[in-house]
Amino acid sequence: MIAGSKVIIREKSTTDAWNDYAWETDPELSHLDAVSPTTITFSLYLSDYANELSYSPPSSRRFAIDTLDSKHIGNCSYYDINETRGEAELGIMIGNRNYWNKGYGTDVVTTLVNHIFSQTNLNRIYLKTLESNSRAQKCFQKCGFTPYRHWDKGEYSFVLMEIHRNQWQERESLEATFFKEENSPPH
Repeated sequence: MIAGSKVIIREKSTTDAWNDYAWETDPELSHLDAVSPTTITFSLYLSDYANELSYSPPSSRRFAIDTLDSKHIGNCSYYDINETRGEAELGIMIGNRNYWNKGYGTDVVTTLVNHIFSQTNLNRIYLKTLESNSRAQKCFQKCGFTPYRHWDKGEYSFVLMEIHRNQWQERESLEATFFKEENSPPH
């Protein structure tokens, strides 16, 4: 488990399947992920889901997102891990709309990026988000990601964003200094 201030990021389990199925069959959520909604039955989905959980390729780490009171609200991952180039792609989806616009996404991204940079040798994390998804872009920028390119694929237009280890470390150092100054007793 990886603890944030609002969320717990944990290993996925088959108990997550029903929520994941509901989110993957939702047209709006699928659009935000730039994919078509899942159309298979839940029983077939569950069978595939269990197989995917039992085989996790080393180039991918998938997690469930829970609130501090253990409510499963979404998923996140880092994948296409390339140790040689020192980079991976990050993905996040808050499926439960009751938790949108309340800082949960920002906490997930911050917590996962901190975990990646403190527990791996990766030096760059990148992501793509729909050009039309300004809410996600604001979240990622708040977490230190910067846009570096636009990319069109089929009917979708994406903004590609990245953060490097040295940027993250500078950001963490500035935040620690600011926190220390804000909480020090007056002279």
